[in-house]
Amino acid sequence: MSVKKFYAYFIPQIGKSGIVDSWGKCEKIISGKTGARYRGFKTRVEAEKWLKLGANYEIKILKKLTPGIYFDAGTGRGHGVEISVTDESGKNLLHKSLPKELLNKFGKYLLDSSATNNYGELLAMKYALEIAKKKKVKKVFGDSRLVIDYWSKWAIKRKELSEETVLLAEEVSRLRSDFEKKEGIVRRIFGDDNPADLGFHK
Repeated sequence: MSVKKFYAYFIPQIGKSGIVDSWGKCEKIISGKTGARYRGFKTRVEAEKWLKLGANYEIKILKKLTPGIYFDAGTGRGHGVEISVTDESGKNLLHKSLPKELLNKFGKYLLDSSATNNYGELLAMKYALEIAKKKKVKKVFGDSRLVIDYWSKWAIKRKELSEETVLLAEEVSRLRSDFEKKEGIVRRIFGDDNPADLGFHK
């Protein structure tokens, strides 16, 4: 039995916002609306709170999280794939691995327009592992099953992926192996609980 979710949406162009109880309903409302913001929540109360706080993706309704480095990629702002790396409180950390001039005003990194979300997740994991090593942090968290359970563990379908993605997956697999050899832990979490989250989750 699937868990019921609530979808909050806000369309800045016309100032319309609301909450619906299915992704299908939300998709019909926001489809084709430039700048529309939307996000899934486990409860109506969380959805209402997000709207009340301005429907910004940077606003997280978080529970107390394990200290560590968190990563994500998403297309929530509608300008392509962005990546995010934060600590457990949502504080941006990408400036620890990338020059500040490469980051946008939100402290995130916008990828080339041809990049896929999965590539973004993989790149975000690379930076998360690098930052964890620099900061001597032993736990890294993300919500991508593909990247955490496969691509960063040498399980890559080379013939189906671009050479760039394969090379990055190999680099991330090496970084992860070294990290785990030194007692580092990589764990998958729910997207709704990820302070680095850059989008919504169906």
